[in-house]
Parts: sequence; structure tokens; C-alpha cells
Amino acid sequence: MNSFSATAPLDCRSNALLDLSEKTIRNALATGALQPIETESTTLTDRGFSFSVRWVSSLALKDRARVDTVTRRRPDFNPFLPPEPALTVSRLGAQHFVVLNKFPVIDHHLLIVTRAFEAQTAPLTKDDFRALATVLAAQGGLGFYNGGSVAGASQPHKHLQWVPEAALRADDGFATFSSGLDSQQTAEAQTRAELPWQHAFMSLADIDWCDAPQAGRQLQLAFESACRALSLPSNANPMPPYNLLASRQWLLVVPRQFEKWQDVSVNALGYAGSLFVRSPAQIERLRAEGPLAVLRAVGYPR
Repeated sequence: MNSFSATAPLDCRSNALLDLSEKTIRNALATGALQPIETESTTLTDRGFSFSVRWVSSLALKDRARVDTVTRRRPDFNPFLPPEPALTVSRLGAQHFVVLNKFPVIDHHLLIVTRAFEAQTAPLTKDDFRALATVLAAQGGLGFYNGGSVAGASQPHKHLQWVPEAALRADDGFATFSSGLDSQQTAEAQTRAELPWQHAFMSLADIDWCDAPQAGRQLQLAFESACRALSLPSNANPMPPYNLLASRQWLLVVPRQFEKWQDVSVNALGYAGSLFVRSPAQIERLRAEGPLAVLRAVGYPR
């Protein structure tokens, strides 16, 4: 198995992890282990915020069954213990694997999975933040976490997730949400008045991403600061449901109270401007309600 070290000094310009994932993707596509979901997309705009909304392509009926597989929660089934070998990209330090999402909607969607079972509702540890920082350091992009089923997690085994810069350029909602915040390197949690749900942004501008242990620690401290600002206990076990999103510039925490708005499930990527629905009919309901109101409804109103 490949190994991508989280202990050695990092070259922040290295494409090692992405190269490994590309090789794994090619092999997994050839064997059928990787089964991407073909989608169509449209853009909804709500009070100046843009949202990319994807739905299963009407030309790819087989993908509807794949979506059902992803969203069907079976407590007796754990796809990460062990992860499917054909989908396993590499080890990541002593505690984690990097695994391909078997049914990706976004290209190069990676999962950072604990090697031993931990619950998705358990508090994030220093090893989790170090693993996430290692991937962000080497690749940029967007890391995210669905803290429990109410926050959109489809599997109970702890896993963080990552999508690449290209996906952020296509779905620029996170950059839009974080724009207009103070450019100063502040240690204080920040909010945007235009966002009608409870949330806390933290600047990550001070982080030296080439020092993985220190970057992980600073990422953890930023998360804890955001949680304090929201009166969210960062070390509770189980944690209350929440979403975490992090780029190299910002970290965002959003407490959650509902998984779904009507029959539309929302996970962390909703707060990065990316929503997924099963059919075009759901898009029209989203359009009528407004994505900001939907995100407010599944979070906590301010």
C-alpha cells in the first residue's frame, strides 16, 4: 500500500497525494470499483450568493440506484473497516487512510478515514486535524466534516472529506460566503450579517502549512475558538451535530438541528454553496424557498 507521510516535512508544492489518487482513480475505474454519479447542474442566486445545484442525470438511470446506496444508512455495514483495497489511496500517518469516495459527484473526492473505528459523533482529535492539515497543506482545496447523521453524514465511522481546488472554482460559494470578512489576521471568531444561520468563521492566515504538526494544532485551536463562540462543546462525546469546513484561508463551523429541508438532505457542502438533489422538481422548490432560507432552516436561526 502507498504511504503519504504526515510526519516528514512537507513540500507544499508537492502533488504526491493527488498523483496517488489519480493513479488509484484510473485503476478503480478500470475494475469498476469506482462508480461516479453523473449529474447535471444549474446555478441559483439568492441575495448575491451563488449556489451550484446538482441532480442525477436523466440520461444515467443507473446512478439513481447508486444514490440510494449512498443515502441508505445500515448500522450493520461499515465500508471503512477495512476500506475497499481498490479505493484506498494511501496511509496517512499512523491513524488514517485516504480513500476514494466510491460514488463521487465531484472528481477527486477523497475521504480521510480513521484506521480504527471511531464514531462520526466523537470529538475531532489532534490526529484528525493533523491529517486534514496534511492534505490541505499539500493540495489546498476544501476539507469538510459532517458531525453526525443530523449534519448529513451517511456513515457512522469517522471520516473527514476533501475536494480539490478545481471543484472550488466551479462552486465558489465558500469564497463568496467568506468574502467581506476582516482581512486582518485576527484570532477572534467572525460572522457575516447576511448569513441568517448561526455560524463562526476563523481566519487561518497565520498558519504555516508546510509544518504539518503545527498546522494541525492551529487548525484545532481555530476550531475550538469557533465552537466557543457558538457555545458548542468541542470535546463532548457525542458532539452535538455540526458542519466543519476549512480551506487554507478560513475555517467555518455551523451547528445543525435538522438533516433535511423537506426531502432535500443538506451536508457541509451546502454551506460552501453546493447542494445536491434527486430530481429537477426539487430544484424548483429550492428556487421558490431560496437556498439561504433552506440553510437557515436546517441550521439554527440567528
